Amino acid sequence: MTHLQSIQPGVVLGLLATAACVVLCASGARAARPAKPISLHPDNGHYFLWRSNPTILITSGEHYGALLNLDFDYRRYFKALAADGLNHTRVFAGTYREVPSSFGITDNPLAPKPNRYICPWARTKTAGYFAGGGKFDLTQWDPAYFDRLGKLMAAARDAGIVVELTLFCPLYGEELWEASPMHHANNVNGIGACPRKEVLTLKHKDLLAVQLAFVRKVVGELKDFDNLYYEVCNEPYIGGVTWQWQHRVIDEIVRAEAKLPKGRRHLISLNVANGRKKVARPHKDVSIYNFHYCVPPNTVAMNYGLAKVIGENETGGRGPQDVLYRTECWDFLIAGGGLYNNLDYSFTPAHPDGTFIKHKSPGGGSPALRKQLRICKDFLYGLDYIRMKPDNDVIVSVSGELSARALAERGKAYAVYMHVPLPNKPKPISKYLRKGVQAAIALEMPAGAYRAQWIDTKSGKVAKTETFDHGGGQRKLASPTFDNDIALRVTAR
Repeated sequence: MTHLQSIQPGVVLGLLATAACVVLCASGARAARPAKPISLHPDNGHYFLWRSNPTILITSGEHYGALLNLDFDYRRYFKALAADGLNHTRVFAGTYREVPSSFGITDNPLAPKPNRYICPWARTKTAGYFAGGGKFDLTQWDPAYFDRLGKLMAAARDAGIVVELTLFCPLYGEELWEASPMHHANNVNGIGACPRKEVLTLKHKDLLAVQLAFVRKVVGELKDFDNLYYEVCNEPYIGGVTWQWQHRVIDEIVRAEAKLPKGRRHLISLNVANGRKKVARPHKDVSIYNFHYCVPPNTVAMNYGLAKVIGENETGGRGPQDVLYRTECWDFLIAGGGLYNNLDYSFTPAHPDGTFIKHKSPGGGSPALRKQLRICKDFLYGLDYIRMKPDNDVIVSVSGELSARALAERGKAYAVYMHVPLPNKPKPISKYLRKGVQAAIALEMPAGAYRAQWIDTKSGKVAKTETFDHGGGQRKLASPTFDNDIALRVTAR
């Protein structure tokens, strides 16, 4: 009896079917190729192209622990984002973690409970890790981590969520360095016997080798995902991170993807500053320049000439009220930004669906806010924004003591956003909020036939519509009454 004859008949049929598939593939049938990853839009690099569509990334996301915290149900999280029409999240890769006392965040996803932290490196049987359990071996990978990473990316992909995978983060304090697997006391290799402000530098070759090996590994594991871009380091301007080290990581990403077809390589992001800063020496391999806490959003204008995506990939800490982050999102995107991500503290390991409202965290986030951000997304997606640019010069005047800005393709489309002026941290906020506002705005427009629609930013409903023929020059438009903010869309008929 041959080896094949000894196998059960059902298995034989399966083997024959597999063999037939191999023959068909060899004779010309091709397996489906991985989709092209998100890229800069070829007609306007301030925005993305994803799955053949112009794309702006907008979200209100969890505090970055969806991967490294085994108690966080990322599937329920992505389902909640998708249900709210959002399309982005920021995920820390696990090379950094926090502890429960970090930053006053209630049930912090980045601060897993004992033995619920997973990272790229394998645990050993040698006891002594900072938070209990075995130390790590920085020369061995943890298969369970990469399995979770792949499944998380697939779940995000299927939900229509683009993942910013943040590879590293500075150690803000000694307690965070003492919790790191890269600290010499937490690994069996004796690697990381250095001050915390030297961890993300080129000073220690053994530590750098571990970091670059991780970069190569993760890039290889995720090469086929289209819903991904890499951020080198969160807030590198804090904690001693050097530009030379960041550039070395960029080089490693590029090298690791060098053999991929050009259209299959992933975008790379740098986190530039809190607030605003002009990028004086842009890196040729960086496509996204991210900023934090951009109130007002003048960093977009400062860097618009780069013709790359300018993003605000973290904000929060201004208070719990939704109005703060709704106005910030609209303001940043109408200013020409291509990415907005608010820290949403209603997402926790116990509430991965984003329903935890009564927290004591330093910012906001809520189901209501996420629905409001979707209204902003839908408003912009209803325009040919690829052909538009920030153009506040079209605003001749605005009444009502309001802040106003415009995104425009003159003669074709105008997106105008107006809101009551709000400082970064308004206290008390009631001093700045206003109900029953009515405004008049004068726009400079060429001759043509137009339709103007006023959009309620809380409900998404069209509050007022008018059509008019315009002979050129200034055109005054009167808003309906509104509370705090309103959007105006003017399009050629």
